[in-house]
Amino acid sequence: MLDNRAPLPTEIARRRTFAIISHPDAGKTTLTEKFLLFGGAIQMAGQVRAKGEARRTRSDFMKMEQERGISVSASAMSFDFGDYRFNLVDTPGHSDFSEDTYRTLTAVDAAIMVIDGAKGVESQTRKLFEVCRLRDLPILTFCNKMDRESRDTFEIIDEIQENLAIDVAPASWPIGMGREFIGAYDLLHDRLEIMDRADRNKVAETVQITGLDDPKLADHIPAAQLATLREEVAMARELLPAFDRKSFREGHLTPIWFGSAINSFGVRELMTGMGEHGPEPQPQNAAEREIAPEEASVTGFVFKVQANMDPKHRDRVAFVRLASGHFERGMKLTHVRTKKPMAVSNPVLFLASDRALADEAWAGDIIGIPNHGQLRIGDALTEGEALRFTGIPSFAPELLQTVRAGDPMKAKHLEKALMQFAEEGAAKVFKPMLGSGFIVGVVGALQFEVLASRIEQEYGLPVRFEGSQFTSARWLSGDKDAIDRFAQVNKGHMATDHDGDPVFLTRLQWDIDRVVRDHPELKLTATKEMMV
Repeated sequence: MLDNRAPLPTEIARRRTFAIISHPDAGKTTLTEKFLLFGGAIQMAGQVRAKGEARRTRSDFMKMEQERGISVSASAMSFDFGDYRFNLVDTPGHSDFSEDTYRTLTAVDAAIMVIDGAKGVESQTRKLFEVCRLRDLPILTFCNKMDRESRDTFEIIDEIQENLAIDVAPASWPIGMGREFIGAYDLLHDRLEIMDRADRNKVAETVQITGLDDPKLADHIPAAQLATLREEVAMARELLPAFDRKSFREGHLTPIWFGSAINSFGVRELMTGMGEHGPEPQPQNAAEREIAPEEASVTGFVFKVQANMDPKHRDRVAFVRLASGHFERGMKLTHVRTKKPMAVSNPVLFLASDRALADEAWAGDIIGIPNHGQLRIGDALTEGEALRFTGIPSFAPELLQTVRAGDPMKAKHLEKALMQFAEEGAAKVFKPMLGSGFIVGVVGALQFEVLASRIEQEYGLPVRFEGSQFTSARWLSGDKDAIDRFAQVNKGHMATDHDGDPVFLTRLQWDIDRVVRDHPELKLTATKEMMV
């Protein structure tokens, strides 16, 4: 991610498209709310139009998310902050929904990693970080919950450096922790930030100073804490790397801010860091060539499909990351997979569950295109060029169950619902060669609950998930005749996915080993690239 290209058009250059990633309960959704608050997108955290729901989190629109207080579906939000246009993608924190997060990371140029000051680097953080590393995404780190008892600052930084093998440059330094936490020293701008404990939605007080020797510091920080701050910052400057923009952009170094999202502290500084140092829209990879954001022709790819965001309209919205050009409402774009023109007359920009018509959008923006099932994950939209965007993954499920409709007469309705969720990427749906019915595959058990809940709410169809004899699935590739011959002999293990691609269902690792040993002409894979 180096800046060797010609300057970008102003509108593209001011865009910052990023995801927020974290382990569950690190405070990611609270941080997202505060971004919206400071971006002027909402007047108070948790606010929505309906008074009775005035405390519901803004970015969680699915009923189950509201009831459980977890994010299970990535949602995109666009708003201005200073001179910048932020496109923020909130991702599921729960590991059962990690596939949605992995796909989302193909559509952003940077990520903010949120860690809990008491817990440090947790398992899900590590997994998500690895995906960012594979894509060389620049990462900004926010160490949250400093107003609670937290670990030693150097210990937290050491853990990030050791566990994630990345240099850490402190952008701020906390003053105290827990009840003693009073604020942070901004190392990038030499200023003191003081937390307001009285009003959680209020921006903290900033004190301009000339460095750590400024006598004004004594007016705001107790003597013992001031001495500790001076000592720790001196050690940090000696032992830790200074912020280096090039190293950050290449994914080798992460700046870290310390704060408390629930108290609105440290959030504005993090946002400023994203604006000042975060990458502008980056080139995107297609099988044919690299697409530069400044190209005149509009191109984009679908990285997510969400059905029934608005139950009143029974709609499906494809989330499209614009890779290049200046999009205007009403444009005719080519849907590359079907080679058909598509007039994009009602594109939307999101503010969480709210949406507004997008009269225009630029490379880097994420727009929603309402459609009736034409658009799938991985689809490309262009002004005529046949492009196939690469790197959008689909993973083999780790849990497989059969599904039955409560009312056998509604089997066709069930098939329609399952196909919709498969195209959304919410589950894998396999049609076995033998027998009737479907096998549904997911990454985590909670997904079965979400699917059952959504099928009942959105289709009025109660369903039962039951155990399956199969434990995993692998996509099968190779010569078509060889696959057909293999399928005839192994009918009891064969199925097709919602795209019609052949899938080998397994009971034991032995099944996979047997195919690898006896059929070298065939290839079994646990991932399928959604490139169409």
